[in-house]
Amino acid sequence: MKKRADFLRLSRARLRSASTGLVLQAQPMPDSLAQPDGERRPDMRVGFTASKKVGNAVRRNRAKRRLRALVDTVLKERAEPGHDYVLIARAATVNRDFADLRDDLHFSLKRIGLLRQGAAE
Repeated sequence: MKKRADFLRLSRARLRSASTGLVLQAQPMPDSLAQPDGERRPDMRVGFTASKKVGNAVRRNRAKRRLRALVDTVLKERAEPGHDYVLIARAATVNRDFADLRDDLHFSLKRIGLLRQGAAE
């Protein structure tokens, strides 16, 4: 996701979970995402945010890289399709162990009820 309107729509979402390493926001995808050339819409869209509270530009970029890696390893396998997700970095995201970040995301998905059925615990 790249449009500010999408991020604002998810910031108003009720599906939200905060953990030590990250904040997860989710909402079903809008129906208006139908592709004009008849292609099916994407399974999920993901956005990333890291505010200046995380640190300087180097720390914010590192936090977003770690969140992108987290999406590749966890979100695509364990999250329910048909939703938009925003992962918000926290100050702890930069230095937190990757296994703990993975557990944080898994816990957040479970907490908001979007953990895919049959996903490994």
